[in-house]
Order: sequence, then structure tokens, then C-alpha cells
Amino acid sequence: MSGRGETTEGTSRASVSSPANATDQPKKMKIINIVYLIAALDITWMFLQFSVTPYLAKKLGFDTLWFGYLQTTVGVIQLIGGPMFGRFGDIFGARAALSLACSATVVFFLLLAIAENPAMLFIHKLPTVFMHVLPASQMVVADLTEPDKRADALSKLGLCFGVGMIVGSTLGGHLNTQYGERFTACFGAVGSAFSLLLVLKFIPKTTKSQAPKTNTDTAGDNQSKSVFNLREITRLMKFPGVTRTFIVKIVAGFPSGIFQVMFSIIALEFFKLEPQENGYLLAYFGIASMVIQGGVIGRMTARYSENSLLLLSIAVSSLVGLAQAYMQNVFQFCLTVVPMMFSLSMFGVITDSMLTKSVPSSDTGTMMGLCASVQSLLRTFGPTAGGFLYVNYGISSIGLTQFVVNIGVFVHLLQRHLRRTDEHKE
Repeated sequence: MSGRGETTEGTSRASVSSPANATDQPKKMKIINIVYLIAALDITWMFLQFSVTPYLAKKLGFDTLWFGYLQTTVGVIQLIGGPMFGRFGDIFGARAALSLACSATVVFFLLLAIAENPAMLFIHKLPTVFMHVLPASQMVVADLTEPDKRADALSKLGLCFGVGMIVGSTLGGHLNTQYGERFTACFGAVGSAFSLLLVLKFIPKTTKSQAPKTNTDTAGDNQSKSVFNLREITRLMKFPGVTRTFIVKIVAGFPSGIFQVMFSIIALEFFKLEPQENGYLLAYFGIASMVIQGGVIGRMTARYSENSLLLLSIAVSSLVGLAQAYMQNVFQFCLTVVPMMFSLSMFGVITDSMLTKSVPSSDTGTMMGLCASVQSLLRTFGPTAGGFLYVNYGISSIGLTQFVVNIGVFVHLLQRHLRRTDEHKE
């Protein structure tokens, strides 16, 4: 994982950008704090939506199978849109990217508000191809922070996720109960419009450095400045360490991701939770995430190397999988939540930080889009894999799969780390 040369990291450090080419540190921090607010609001609106879609789908006659198809549709759409959106952000700048994402969210909620048949419920998912506020926020944070502080800054976006999860779930449940699905969807549209206003008011046109270009550079740049240029997107995989880190991100993250996408079914069928009890459990998730990402990850990234923290997160994830394979009730599951949230948060932050350091600042948006596509890949194939394991082998099979896969990845990375250490000693 540490195969990146010092040259690449030095280039990344040298190219850490500032709006308008000359922005002092306080102004950078103001922009980053506004981005944190925008990200927290976006997560709030998304969890508010989670209190609408399942109930509306049930009213429209969706069974579990068709609701799964609906979720898979979102995964496929965002899998296609993630890398393209990231490249859009690199080419047109932070303000354009965040404006597009927030505008798409407004349309998403308006279509949800008028959905009166199953076809409309599928149609309202189409704007999700552009709904990538979190990757765009990660791009801005990566552009405006020094490499040695990037993991800490990215972890604060996880804190925003926890805040949005708690507020959105609580607010959505209350609005849906009191006023119905349509009003809740309209509220989400208004909230997303407010997020759009924040973007237009406070986010600069670009957060990347604008290096002067020769005529030759410009000519070549015009040929490659296409959002749909797959060669430019896949080019990032050729940078040292990128492909290896990406494979680890997918392989080690997929088993734990299966549990996440299957959690609603597990809570309903295995734990027999009522909606209110499920809400309390989600709030517990949010609180654990806030504490870990706001108070733990930053301190650990300042003290320990990214390679060591990556190994730690994978080791903890394997133990969490083993514990979940043998849990029998919701209390036992609650005991695994804190280490589970720690491993998930640390793994995501460290891999994202390593990947953005491996590429030039001009490509951080595309890289964040590729990172987001990993989650979309999970939402696309996770329900099928998780459903197969759960139906045929029970909940323990999901935990055991996570344990075996993560132990394998951990042993491989540890051997590689020890081998590189021996080479440096020689």
C-alpha cells in the first residue's frame, strides 16, 4: 500500500490548491467549514428520504423483491455516474460540481413528491446519477488540506454523516408521521434548495491550483477535457499504488458492506425490531460514528502511519465479522457496533486519503468519484450476494465471510509490510 514514491506525494503536497490561487489559511478553513455544513445537510435530506421511500413503495404495491430492484437501480445509476461526476468536478470546478449535485437532489425530491405509481418511483431515482455531494465535498477538502492533515479533515466529513443520520432519521420520521410522504418530500426539496444557495454563495469557482499552460499543453488539454473520457478516468489507475489500494478497498470492504445492505432485513426478520426500535438503533449508529470520526480518527492519524491504521482497521473488521457470526440477539449486536463503526470509518478515511495522495491535485475529483463508485458497486451486487448467503446459510454466513476475507487481506498486507521493512533495513 505504501508503494507511492516520495515524488508523487511531493507533487501532491506542492499542488495543494487554494481558491483564486492566493487564499490565506483562515479563508480556506471557512470554505472547508461551509463544505462540512453542506455535507451534513445533504446527509440529513437523504436520511429524511429513507423515511419516505419504503412506506411509499409499500403503498404502491412493492414487495421485498421489487424494493430490492429499486435499490439496485440506484446502485447501477450511481456506479455509472460516480466517476463521470468526479471528472466533471475536476474540469469545471467545485462550485459547478456541488451546484449540479444539489440541483439534482432538488429534482429528486420533487419527483418523489409527485410519485403516484410504481413507474414514477423508478423515474425519481434517475437524478441520482448526479447526486454526489459527498464525493464533491471530499474533493474540496482534499484540495484545501495538506497531505499530512488530509485524513483528519476527511474524517470530519464522517462526523457530518453521523449528524445528518441522526437529524435526518428523526426529522423524517416525525414529518412523515404528522404530515405524510408528499410533505416530507417537499421539505427535502426545499432543504436541498437551501444547500444549493450555500454553494452559490460561499464555494469558489475552483479549489485547485491553476498552473500556467503552454500552447501545446492547452491543445492537448482540449482533447482530454471530456467528462466521458474513460481513458482519462482509468489513467489514474496507472499511478503508483493506486490499483493495489483500490483492490484492497473493494475486496476488504465488500463483505462488511454486505452486512450493511442486509441490515434492514436482519433488523426486521432476525432481531424482530419494531420501526421505533430500529430508529433508536440507527441513532446509536450515528452517535457512535460521530464520536469515532470526530474524536478518535483524527488523533490516531496524527500519531500513526496510514499503513499501520489500514492494517488495524482490517484486523478489527475481521474480528467484528467473527462476533457477528455468533451473535444471537440485538444486545450482542450492539456490543459490536462501536468496533464495527471504528473499522468502517478508519478503513474508508485511510483508503480515500491514500488514493488522493497518489494522484495530482487536478485529479482528486475523479479519484473521489471512483471511490464513490465502490459504494455504488456494493449497492448493485450486495443485495444479491447478501440475499443468497442469508437465505441459504443464515446470518452467520455473512459474518464468517467477512472474517475469512479480511483475515486473508490482513495477512497479505502484513507480509508485504514486513518484506518492505526488511528491504529498507538492508
